[in-house]
Amino acid sequence: MKEESNATLRFLGAAGTVTGSRYLIDASGQRIMVDCGLFQGYKQLRERNRADFPVPPNSIDTLLLTHAHLDHSGYIPALVRNGFRGKVHCTPATKDLCGLLLLDSGHLQEEEARYAKKKGYSRHADPTPLYTVEDAEAALKHFVTHEYGEEVDLGNGHTARFDPAGHLLGAAQINLKLDGTVVHFSGDLGRTHDPLMNPPQPLRHADVLVCESTYGNRTHAKVDAEAELAPVIRRVAARGGVILIPAFAVGRSQGVMLHIARLRQRGEIPRVPVFLNSPMAIKATDLYHQYHAEHHVSAAECEAMYELATMVRTVDESKALNLQHGPMIILSASGMLSGGRILHHLEAFAPDHRNAILLSGYQAGGTRGASLVAGADSLRMFGREIPVRAEVVTLGSFSGHADANEILTWMDGAREKPPSITYITHGEPDASDALRTRIEDDLGWNVRVPEYLEQVNLGAHR
Repeated sequence: MKEESNATLRFLGAAGTVTGSRYLIDASGQRIMVDCGLFQGYKQLRERNRADFPVPPNSIDTLLLTHAHLDHSGYIPALVRNGFRGKVHCTPATKDLCGLLLLDSGHLQEEEARYAKKKGYSRHADPTPLYTVEDAEAALKHFVTHEYGEEVDLGNGHTARFDPAGHLLGAAQINLKLDGTVVHFSGDLGRTHDPLMNPPQPLRHADVLVCESTYGNRTHAKVDAEAELAPVIRRVAARGGVILIPAFAVGRSQGVMLHIARLRQRGEIPRVPVFLNSPMAIKATDLYHQYHAEHHVSAAECEAMYELATMVRTVDESKALNLQHGPMIILSASGMLSGGRILHHLEAFAPDHRNAILLSGYQAGGTRGASLVAGADSLRMFGREIPVRAEVVTLGSFSGHADANEILTWMDGAREKPPSITYITHGEPDASDALRTRIEDDLGWNVRVPEYLEQVNLGAHR
């Protein structure tokens, strides 16, 4: 009989919420983190970013990163600044994207702190960023890359493997072998039939599964993205309006541009000017050329996608857009309206009923995007309320996350030998609980939704 391992897993984030992905494993005297993301949305969640980290950062030996989105990677610069000295293991595309996202995050936080001080709307006399560009640059020196399927030696007999997750360039599931226990983290799972990305690799054997549930209570509408997008563009362009599309710089911006390029090529929309106002999205688009094997868009369509828009690189060029009139389309980060240049565009264009705001992805609770989905007639930005009279359209076909049916299909790969326990994380409470019920009812698996900071014994499940 094998001796039971004392390995533990602690949920430091993405428990009871869809952001702040952070998992801490203690096994054989080694401390391993999976993901280290920012909390976003409600203020009480965002305040966790400023709180002391639950364990001393210098006590963590290794960090494994599923993908580059900030709710998974965005706290790494603060972790390094506060004492983490280990390696950050990830795929090559994830490292390249973090080189964009983390530097941009540091820049935005510095910029927002300066702006808040200048305008006097912070409660702090001297507001400071969570971390700086310099902190992000220092963090990137810790990154080490691995190809999909490669077995990574973490020391003390522990190994890790990165499996394709779809969702985003470089996105991975992480399979860990710890003291004889196989622990599998889904990361963020992509769609089965995504317009850009290849589908996720089906789940293989795991003793313990940690699975995301962003859309655990929903089934994506079977709507063609271009059929959904075209009438909105035609309608708003006909009235001379400006179409604002807040979109994640990595993944969503490229997908939206691909569909607009296809519609324009077929003559289904008018040839209105399109502006990509995100230096990070511009650079990320280059990476879709570089990592062509991870998606199924042809080289010709990649080129058409890239050539579609006028690239807005400088702050002055961004400000000039706010003085222009429609019809035109502006894509700009961030996807949930949490910061960046899109807020200044909202300030300029949201009060005009001729304009439109197109929401193209998941809007976490407590974000400005979620407020718009709920019908808000104003948004608080820059210390004041900005009226929203523009048409608000939620596009249902642009999600980069698997829905409940697609998650269960992904799990089907382990049906013959299911996990001893499945933990449902990275979802709002209703989404996580709905997925828990589906897994219990449809698969008959042992499944739980863990609490924030809860610690569980991994060794009991091998």
